[in-house]
Parts: sequence; structure tokens; C-alpha cells
Amino acid sequence: MTLAMPHRELRASVVVPARNEEALIRACLTALAAQEDVPAEQYEVLLVLDRCEDETEARAREFASEHPAFGLHLLYGPGRGAGHARRVGMEEACARLVSVGRREGLVASTDADTVVAPDWLRAQLDVAARGARAIGGRIELREDEELPREVGEWREEQGREKHLELLATRAPDGAAEHWQFSGASLALTAATYAEVGGLEPRAALEDEYLERALERCSIPIERPLAVRVQTSARTIGRANRGLARDLALASWVRRNTFDGDDFDIAAIAETKKASGTTVSVILPMGGKGRGTSALLEALAPLTEAGLVDEKIVLSGEAGEISAPHGARVYPDAELLPAFGPVRGYGDALWRGLAVSKGEILLFLDPSVPDPEGRRALGLMAPLVSREALHFVKGFSPAGSGEDPGGAMYLSELAARPLLNLYRPELAGFVDPVSAEIAARRDLLMSLPFPAGYGASLSLLLDAFREKGIGALAQVRLGERPEKGIPLADLGEAAYATLTAAMARIDAGGLEDRAPGPLFLPLPGSPTRLGQRRVAVEERPPLRSLRPSDLAETTTRRRGAR
Repeated sequence: MTLAMPHRELRASVVVPARNEEALIRACLTALAAQEDVPAEQYEVLLVLDRCEDETEARAREFASEHPAFGLHLLYGPGRGAGHARRVGMEEACARLVSVGRREGLVASTDADTVVAPDWLRAQLDVAARGARAIGGRIELREDEELPREVGEWREEQGREKHLELLATRAPDGAAEHWQFSGASLALTAATYAEVGGLEPRAALEDEYLERALERCSIPIERPLAVRVQTSARTIGRANRGLARDLALASWVRRNTFDGDDFDIAAIAETKKASGTTVSVILPMGGKGRGTSALLEALAPLTEAGLVDEKIVLSGEAGEISAPHGARVYPDAELLPAFGPVRGYGDALWRGLAVSKGEILLFLDPSVPDPEGRRALGLMAPLVSREALHFVKGFSPAGSGEDPGGAMYLSELAARPLLNLYRPELAGFVDPVSAEIAARRDLLMSLPFPAGYGASLSLLLDAFREKGIGALAQVRLGERPEKGIPLADLGEAAYATLTAAMARIDAGGLEDRAPGPLFLPLPGSPTRLGQRRVAVEERPPLRSLRPSDLAETTTRRRGAR
């Protein structure tokens, strides 16, 4: 799009990327049009419409007609995110300043959901006149969204830590009155913008990459408190990364993280009775007969209180357990026999789900002691007390079970980096591969189950896809012993976990790679390779099976004793 020639007095060009901002764009433009102590001919606004599907453009044109002296120009972005749109605007802004001989003029930027202070531009021009080449403004949250008080406190705490780090490591005296350098308020001289190579073409977090580019070129960033804006505290943003996503994550952590010690058996039992909900507990034994018996005994108070309606034990071998305490015991290989032998942890859970009846399912780990049933209570309580929740993961407090080779290594070295990269909405889960899970039957019946250990993470990813982050929660349980896992077994679990995750993130790419056996160096002979056949196949959603398949769920069942 060809714009009108810039005014020869132009000293600042302000870039505003916008996508579907019809509700907020007028406030943004009103603040920009009312800048104090800067003549209208000395600045302009480049509004980059990034494939808007609402009335943002119409509102902007209406505003321009009402303010003919205001230098508002419309550009069109590629529809690939705020970073790409901001780059379109900043490239044009730099060229316009250079065309009128103002290489020291400012290429400034803010966001369409942001309201700048009346002296925002004047303050930046003054700082630039004193020699600043890059400027970051102070960004405050508007109280236009209901955020938990703790979220605001968390953001301020994070800011203080970053500010102290900034003062200690890189900023000269007076250069860093705060810590921020964000697209909501940043500016560079046109010469500086050209020197660093412009804004990298990124969908989001383009401001962070610009900050790194300035650092590489040894160009300091001035961060004066006099340059101020207020931005929306909304938690639904237009980009996959950025402030809105950070606020959403922090809000979720505050609202959907529970402490198991806060729940009272009598109160939860009363709520459960009033709702008519039924609860089934599924225990995959896997050679943990003694732990299973102890856990079933610990569930007795919950059963007596009416909190547990059904207990199912999945026995890998006959005679593994001698005292089921009212549980129904199934040899797991005899459940859904048409699908062949049980291939692993997820396969056992899937078959247990097929014979269960409860509306809420608890998958417990027999290797974790729960002498008073508090872990089971903590898992079920969020679902019993909040109808909007559908899926809960348990976690143990930090510092619990830090033995080398522990299962938490799987969370920290495999699952957490993957979630932060591909599903940042789930980054708040403390232990994303926890085997202690509670979920509603209706949800679980619609999900596929990886046969092996990948089910621990896949159920979380699928629950998020089906229900959204607001329907997911986590609960802090008591300390748990963490036993060391042999390195080869940990590698097998990681392989199964990553395979299940990538099947949900990049299904086509994973199918092309056809996951095969896991190759490992043989102990004591690093030049020789062994291989393990890892269970990466998946069982279909139980809801997709024919009624006849479910009618023949088991060939034999040992009843409660």
C-alpha cells in the first residue's frame, strides 16, 4: 500500500500492530492523538492491520475522519502474528524517517491494547536528544480484567528480580530505572534500527530478539520511568507468546492448583453424596503386591465415608495379591483379550477403564505409600467440588524424592522442555508425567491410550485439547519416596513419552519416522548396541469400540474377597 509522503518535520513514527482489536483500538488511538508538547506534523502513527476479521479497520478509519490533523496511516500485515506485523510497520517507519533526513528520528512502537501516557512521545524524544539510541518504557497493567491478586504480585516480584539482575550485570547508572523492553513501549533511532538489521521476522517475542540484537551490537537500552504506558491485563492474547499468555498461565496456577491437605473427608463426602457422583479407583499392580494391599487398606476410610464406590486391581500374575479389601481383581491380560497381551502401563489403565463403572476415575500408584488415604482424597476432591474440572494431576512438593535417576528426571529433562516449546499453556504443571491422575469418565472414554509409559503425558495433552486449560487442575500431595530408576529404563520411559507427545504435536512427521526399537549401548561394551522394543502403539478410545467388544471385556474375573 502506498502511503502519503512523510511530513518534512517528522521526528517520530509510531508503529501499532493490530489484529481483531475493535474493542480497544479507539482508546489506543485517542491516547496517541493527544500527545502533549509534540506538534502534529512531528509524529505519525502507522497502524498495521494484521488480517483483521472484525471492525478494527472500520473503527480506525472512523477515528481518522474525526481527527483529520492526526497523522494516521494504515498498512496491512501478512497475518502471521504481531511480530511480523510490527516488522512491516517498523521497516516502513525507518524508511520514512530516513527519507526526510532524520536518521536520529525515533522508530517507536506500542500495542493496540495499550494506552500511552500523554507525555509518552515527548519523554522519549527528550531521552533521545540526550543521546539514547534505544528506549524501553514502563508498562503497567490496566485494571480492565479480573486477575487474582497473587498474579499481580507475582508479576511485580518477577520484575524486581529482573531489574536487580539488569542493574548487576549490564546497565550503567541511570540507564535502567525499570527492567522492561517490550513491544508495548519501545523505540530506537532509525540509524540504530538499521544498524542492528531491523526486527527479526517472528510471530511473537520479537521484542526479546530485538533486545538481544542490541546487546550484540553493544547498544545500551535506556529504561526511564518517565516513559509510561498502560496495557490490558487480558489473559486471551493475539499471539502464542507474550504478556497475555504469561498472565493466563499465572492465573491458572493460582486458580487451579490445590493442596490436598486443605480437603476434609466429611465435607467432600457430603458434596459427593449431594451430586450423586460415583468414584472408581484403578490400581495397576505391576509386581507391587505388598504396596497394593497397603494402599487398599488405606482407602478403607474413604470407602466407609462413601467417597470410593469401586476398587479395581489389575493383576499381572495370578496370586500377586492375597487381601484385596473389597476390590475386584482382574488379570489384566484377560481384559479385552482381542487386543492381545498387555504391553505396558497405559495398556493396563485402558483395560481397567473398560471394566470400571465410576463417573470419576482415580489412577493410583501402588508404589507410593498413602497410609491415611490423603493422596486419593486430594486427587478426587477437585473433581467432586468443581463441576467445571475434568482432569487432575497429582504432584509432590519440591525437594521430595531427589534420588539420582528418579522419575522426576523424566518431567524435567523430557516433558517440561517439550511443553514449554509446543504447549506453553501446560507449563504450570509441576509434574506433567505424574502417574497419579483423576479424570471424568466421559473424557477418558474419548481418549486414546498409548500402551506404555507415554500415557502419563498423552492423557494430559489430550485432555487439554478436548477441554481446554480451564478444565485441568493439579493438586499438591504429600511427600513420596523416589526410587532410582536404571538409566536404560529411564531412557525407555523417555522414548515412550516423547513418541506419544510428538504423535499429538506433529502426527504426520512422526508417522513418517515410524518409531522403532530403542538402541542402547551395552553395559561394559560401548561400541556394541543392544535394542529394546518400547511400547509406543496406542489403544483406541473405548467409546470407538463396538458394543460387542466391550460386552466381551473379560474372559474371566475374580470377584471381590
